[in-house]
Amino acid sequence: MTTSNTVTTPIEPYARPEFVLDTQRPETTEVLRPLSLFESLYRLGWLRKTVILVVLAVIWEIYGRWLNNPLLFPSFSDTVHAFGSGIYSGVLLERAAVSLQTLLIGYGLGIALAALLTTVAISSRIGTDLLETLTSMFNPLPAIALLPLALIWFGLGTGSIIFVLVHSVLWAVALNTHGGFRSVSTTLRMVGQNYGLKGFSLVGAILIPAAFPSILTGLKVGWAFAWRTLIAAELVFGVSSGAGGLGWYIFENRNQLETANVFAGLFFVILIGLFVENFIFATIEKRTIHRWGMQH
Repeated sequence: MTTSNTVTTPIEPYARPEFVLDTQRPETTEVLRPLSLFESLYRLGWLRKTVILVVLAVIWEIYGRWLNNPLLFPSFSDTVHAFGSGIYSGVLLERAAVSLQTLLIGYGLGIALAALLTTVAISSRIGTDLLETLTSMFNPLPAIALLPLALIWFGLGTGSIIFVLVHSVLWAVALNTHGGFRSVSTTLRMVGQNYGLKGFSLVGAILIPAAFPSILTGLKVGWAFAWRTLIAAELVFGVSSGAGGLGWYIFENRNQLETANVFAGLFFVILIGLFVENFIFATIEKRTIHRWGMQH
């Protein structure tokens, strides 16, 4: 029997290499830096929109001068000159006042009827069925299609225009308002009911603030529908009755081949629309929706 002696090599313990920590603060990249002039200006929404309008005006001016046919397409400078003349003479302001007065009446009546229908709709199932049925019937119907009936029922004048304005506003506002009310959580409704709120009190204290983003959207859409319906209606009723607002001003100058005045009237329509959208509605949105934290 033979034995073999094995020699084992001793295992050296692992020696961790030494390292030294630098106690000095390392240089780091700057997290916050001041914005450049371009970045600061780019953050201003009103300035971006102004630049877009200026670019469109330049394109308009270049194309008008290139075409060189004021009867067909006047340049931007010719339109501005005609617009200034209309403002200075007071004709444009007078016609705009007539249009806005009629618009406010029709817009207010449409909002009031929409509020009434929506309140009835959220109060019972029959009210909901009534609103949905009426909306599906009359919302696809263009307001201009009701002009012949308006002439028969209300005759020539402001009453016919107000009728078509109410139709154009009512369904857009009612649809968005009802959709906003239905999106309100059940918890908020139960909180209001626990405080004894019901009917109009529940709508005013709970549903309107919670659904105000949808309501404001409906008001914007209703305003846009009403404004363009008004101009189109005045083109018809202005010719029939010999009186009207901006729509009649546009049609009258078209018959006289004063294309620059036609563009001036359209330009004034655009300016009023921009003012309402970017000042009135924007101010309401900032003081309500943004202030309440419902939209950023």
